[in-house]
Amino acid sequence: MNLEPYLEFATSLAYRAGKITLKYFNAGVQTELKANNDPVTVADKEAEEFIRGEIERAYPGHAIVGEEYGESAKGHSFRWIIDPIDGTISFIRGVPLYGVLVGLEIDGVVKVGAAYFPPLDEMLTASDGAGCWWNGRRARVSTVSKLSEACVVSSDFQHLTAKMPDVVKRFASQKALMRTWADAYGYLLVATGRAEVALDPRLDVYDCGPYPVIMKEAGGFFGSWSGEEGHTHGEGIACNAVLKPEVLKLMRGF
Repeated sequence: MNLEPYLEFATSLAYRAGKITLKYFNAGVQTELKANNDPVTVADKEAEEFIRGEIERAYPGHAIVGEEYGESAKGHSFRWIIDPIDGTISFIRGVPLYGVLVGLEIDGVVKVGAAYFPPLDEMLTASDGAGCWWNGRRARVSTVSKLSEACVVSSDFQHLTAKMPDVVKRFASQKALMRTWADAYGYLLVATGRAEVALDPRLDVYDCGPYPVIMKEAGGFFGSWSGEEGHTHGEGIACNAVLKPEVLKLMRGF
């Protein structure tokens, strides 16, 4: 299957939706709370409405699942997975690490992905078999082979330690460098070799739509904390290939 048209479309969607979000970034946008207490803004809603409208025009009948408006056309073998602003807390606080995520799942496997970071103008894209690309340059995970030399990122320690109370202690015991404010940007850091591990204790499919193919094509891994590949496990871990066995062993408690 020729995936190039889908990749070009996903990249364009992420870029144009990102420009919509910039209209509201650092502009005093009002914040609402959803039923699950997650924040949402008009920027999230407007960007997702735009993405959905473009997909429906270009590929009528394809399934779409997004953070703000749920899922449509369930059961279609082509499913677009979208998050108009991954990192809404960063967005509303004026931190430029939020991203627009677009992934295309075909028969349950993510084959195309684009992640755009509007304030930084960074675009990370991949399609199955065609490599991972960062602003036109080939993206590769790092070759760091020791956790003592690795950088580990996560969006926050509150949810991380709620899921696994001693997770920070485990990585600290290996002298790994720990950093936060990751959100979607943490996965870009891993895919481009500037961090080695990204951890998220809670991920819906729309939070990680493009990551499986991005990490695979960058030479890394994306999946569950127990090592299962894919984006449907409700949690996420990304790492370079050489560290994967050591990271998963550490997550199991040695």
